[in-house]
Formats: sequence, C-alpha cells, structure tokens
Amino acid sequence: MRIVLQRVTRAAVTVDDETTGAVDAGLLALVGVAEGDTDADARLAAAKIAGMRIFPDAEGKMNRSVVDVAGSVLVVSQFTLLADTSKGRRPSFVSAARPAEAIPILKVLTDTIEAEGITVEQGRFGAHMQVELVNDGPVTIVLDVRDGRIQ
Repeated sequence: MRIVLQRVTRAAVTVDDETTGAVDAGLLALVGVAEGDTDADARLAAAKIAGMRIFPDAEGKMNRSVVDVAGSVLVVSQFTLLADTSKGRRPSFVSAARPAEAIPILKVLTDTIEAEGITVEQGRFGAHMQVELVNDGPVTIVLDVRDGRIQ
C-alpha cells in the first residue's frame, strides 16, 4: 500500500459534478492498494495516519496529530500510485490490487481511522475524480506499507 499524505487547509473530491467528499483542516490521503496488501497493513497505515505529528503546536513545531487538531481525513483511492515506470513510456499497473481485493482493504483503512474519532470523507472507487486541495505548509509525506512494516 502506498499513501501520499498531505496536510491541507481544505480538500474536496468531485465525481460527475457531485462532491463526494470534502474536508477543511486535516489530511488528504491518496491511497494505492497493492496486490497482497492485508487488513493488518491497512490498520497499521490508519494508526500512522491518525497519530502522525505533522501539525504545528503553539511554538510552530510539527508536534500535533490530526486527532490533536480535531481535523478530518479525505481518503481517495488512486491505483496509479503503484505505477511501474521502469520500462518504456507507458506505466504498468500490474502491482495494483484488483477492485475485489482493494475495496475491502480501503474499508478497513477508513473504518480504522474513524475508530480513532476522526471524520473520514471519501472519493468514489474506480470513478474518474477531480481532487482539489490547498496543501498546508506544504507538507507531503509518502508512506509505503507492506508486510506489517512502514517504510
């Protein structure tokens, strides 16, 4: 699982002119589920997202989590994060999980984040989406989760 996590002042995702999810201050998580990812990987990623201290404290140091700032998380599935660009000019997405595998993993991720008391908004799996965001900082973190470890 590869996640691009961005601290935002606001973010929204739209499908066919309908906003399917929007957050004010919080996080945008672009999530690519890889073939072989497990529920345990999703729970580990959710704990990291909920607890990562990337919001400023009173002294301006990144010392607070999305929970601490009462922020929300917008989760957008994005299989293209798993692109293999090592050969040719057209990326290969063979390592991305198929929908039957990816959708349940995403549900575990979002349910686990919500269990931390965080509001979660979402895009629509498999849809052509437009994502708008105002990156705060900017702060962008990449998480690679595999076999129960975060890299």
